[in-house]
This record gives sequence, structure tokens and C-alpha cells, in this order.
Amino acid sequence: MDHYEYTELLKTLTTKMQNVTDVVRPDIINARLKEIEELENSSEFWNDAAAAGIVQKEKTQAERRLAKYSKTFNTLGDARDIYEMAKEEGDDETIESLFADAEKLENQVKSMEIEVLLSGEHDSHNAILTIHPGAGGTESQDWASILLRMYTRWAERHDFTVEMLDYQPGEEAGIKDASLLIKGVNVYGYLKVENGIHRLVRISPFDSAAKRHTSFTSVTVSPEIDDDIEIEIEDKDIRLDTYRASGAGGQHVNKTESAIRITHIPTGIVVQCQNDRSQHKNKATACRKKRNRLGTPNPLLRHGSVSANQRQPLGRSVFKHQCDS
Repeated sequence: MDHYEYTELLKTLTTKMQNVTDVVRPDIINARLKEIEELENSSEFWNDAAAAGIVQKEKTQAERRLAKYSKTFNTLGDARDIYEMAKEEGDDETIESLFADAEKLENQVKSMEIEVLLSGEHDSHNAILTIHPGAGGTESQDWASILLRMYTRWAERHDFTVEMLDYQPGEEAGIKDASLLIKGVNVYGYLKVENGIHRLVRISPFDSAAKRHTSFTSVTVSPEIDDDIEIEIEDKDIRLDTYRASGAGGQHVNKTESAIRITHIPTGIVVQCQNDRSQHKNKATACRKKRNRLGTPNPLLRHGSVSANQRQPLGRSVFKHQCDS
């Protein structure tokens, strides 16, 4: 990198950072944080634990967003100032050091730019990711397991927490179904573009004739919705089935119907869980998955579809009754 390239890079990053500033609006965030601080000093604020929790969550997100913005803004400003001083003093060593850090600086600004774009209603939430192989038998099940490893490794590289909600291994290889809860900042914002059908074309390792196979796997991504979501579902629209879990587990698996499957009949959305030995725990997990799927616009349905802007009407009282019964 030479002086011209670095100068142009600084101009480009400065323009991007200005656009980020216009969206983040740090002055408004600081003003809101001061308001929250005044609320926290009031004894009445802590009397309502639910409302206080919502405000505390807002404060945490605002502080994190402001801290990242300030760090990026200051880093870029320092790079500009140091570069100008180094040119005036003829400090070639410092200039070479700035050139070496140019890629890191560019990635930092781009990361901030991407985070600003993730400003949707649920983008900051955790994500529940469900992987289900399509027709194709072992080949599709193996493709589903490849996707599962890919998303798991991606989450680990970004320091996100991965919790396995449901896992059903294939008979020969791969998986029949899997659900993950990925926890972290803006997880749903990053993963929502993965919603859809994923295709793989390859020479199948399971075909002795070494023929080319095409495999399909559906990936459904939904945000983890708070428990206070208002939903409205009639009893007749929900079918709850219990069955014996498969896989390792000894006599307990064979003697009890601990696995849970919940079907929302109008949309055909099906969720299931068999990870825990307790039927109650599996039911709670399945209910959470169902609530998140129904509470998200444009859910990817396994056995049907919805219009482009359709949001399912949900109701807490009825659905909670189904889960608690």
C-alpha cells in the first residue's frame, strides 16, 4: 500500500463513518441513557420488576451500541491524525505501521456499518434455527448434517452460544431433524437471510456408481420472542402428540413417551422436541419454538406457505393453556 491508496481509504472510511453516525445518532443515545439513569435513581422504578427489566435491557443494548460506535469512531480519527503527523515529521516507521493496520481498520468500520443495517424489529434477538432434510434419503440427511456443522462452527467463531433443542440422527448417516438456539447480539439479524431451501449438487459418497446427486434441505430461522408476546390460538387449531424418543437412552427411552410434537393445523407448522427425558421440559421447549415460529412474519412452513406480509395472530392465554395442560 502507498500514500495514495491509504489516503483514499481514509476518505472512504470517513464517509462511511459519517453515514453510520447519522443512523446511530450518539447524541440521542446519550440523552436516553441519562433519562434511564434518572429513572433508576427513583425508588418507584424498581417496584415494577417487569418494566424495570425491559428498561434495563434497553440500557444494555444502547450502551453496547454506543461503546462499539465510539471505539470505531475514535480508532478512525486517531488513524487520520497519526498519519498526518507522521507525514509532516517524515516518520516512515509509523506510516508503515498504519499501512499494515489498514485492513484491520477497514474491517472494523465495515463491521460497524453492518451492525447499523441490522436495525429490524427482531434483528437483535437470539435465533432458533431448524434444519430439515428434503426428499433424497441418506444423501439429503448428510447434507443437513453438513449445514448443521456449518452453522455451529459459524456461531462458535463469533463467540455465540449454541444450545441444541432437538436432534434426530439419520439411520445411516446425517440427521433427520435438528433445532438450535443460538444466543448472542444480532444473531437473528445475521441468520435471517439463511431462511429457505438449500441445495447441494455433488458426486454422492453413498453411491457406489459415483453418480451426481442433488439434495435439498430446508432451513427455518425465527427470532426468540419474549414470553410476554400476546397470542390468540384456538384449542382446535393445535394438535399435541407424544411419542417415544429415538436414539440412545436405555430403558427410559423405551418405556416412556417423553418426546413432544406440536402441530399448528391452519399453517401446517410442526415443532418437536425429544432432547430431555422429562416430557414437561420437552413440552416447554416445543411451546417456545412454536410461539417463535408463529410470532414471526413470513415463517417458512414445512407443509404450506403464507402470503408475503402475513403475520399469524397469536394469543398468549389459549396457547399457554395448551402448553400447561
